[in-house]
Amino acid sequence: MTDSLPPGMTSGLNWNLLRIFHMIAEEGSLTKAAKRLGVSQPSVSNALQRLEAQLGCQLVYRGSRHFGLTQQGEAIHSECREMFERAARIARAVRAAPGDACGEVRYQIISNLVSPMLDEILRLYHQRHPRVTFQSEIQNSLSIVKGIQQGRLNIGICLLAQRPAGLHAIRLFREEFCLFCGAEHPLFGQQSVSIADVQNEPFISFACATEGAGLEPMSVLREGMRLGSHIAGLSTNMEEVRRMIAAGLGIGVLPIMSVQGYIRDGVLWPLKITDEPIGADVYLVHAPENVLTSPEAGFVKIVQELIALYPDLT
Repeated sequence: MTDSLPPGMTSGLNWNLLRIFHMIAEEGSLTKAAKRLGVSQPSVSNALQRLEAQLGCQLVYRGSRHFGLTQQGEAIHSECREMFERAARIARAVRAAPGDACGEVRYQIISNLVSPMLDEILRLYHQRHPRVTFQSEIQNSLSIVKGIQQGRLNIGICLLAQRPAGLHAIRLFREEFCLFCGAEHPLFGQQSVSIADVQNEPFISFACATEGAGLEPMSVLREGMRLGSHIAGLSTNMEEVRRMIAAGLGIGVLPIMSVQGYIRDGVLWPLKITDEPIGADVYLVHAPENVLTSPEAGFVKIVQELIALYPDLT
């Protein structure tokens, strides 16, 4: 294309005008090109006239019932097609370049999860791939597992009693839980509590713990100690469960790390009814490798790398 242009014109070519002409030629209509570009038809017509004036030749036949390109228009269109295809290839090459990945890592995670391991995963991933964005959604463990099994989700971080069949799961760490009551509860401040003391107490439960899936430690505790015959509050969100316990609606199980501040402030009291620790393993669950996007696959690799380097974080 440059060989047919007057000297000095190449430096003044307007790429936006060329892009509009390319769209006109591809769509075969000024009206369709305007709709595709999201602008008015007069704006497209004006851009075409400006480009023709700049090039010093007619690109599109006027006054015909059928759309058509002139001979010069066909030549310019061919050059534009190649030019924009090359630009698209450059963009794809940039996205695929190792060490400079871009895109998005979307994952679902259980609420209020406190973990130095997760903090380090996010920090290291962002350090290596600053152009990748993250989208985090709060969900309960049951929904996360179902989402991955049904192909609606590729990565989830949740509590599991055991590895789900057919899914890839990487154990991250163990989260410890305890039974709590609020400041207004009669058992608040007592150092020793028996099972009989709490068996008939109203119970605040996570919704997934009442569905029989056994994904959360609360369900194990309730079944083993015959707690929660009377459910006084129910939520899929940990913070809402904490709020109801603190308000005195009943007792309930919470992750210890997430409520340390409330314990120190005298809002919650741990009811130690057994010397056996109550806990559950937190897993990164993900779809098969061939389903993961490049940023998602990189996220999983960093998780595996950190677990191998820092086993004390698990």
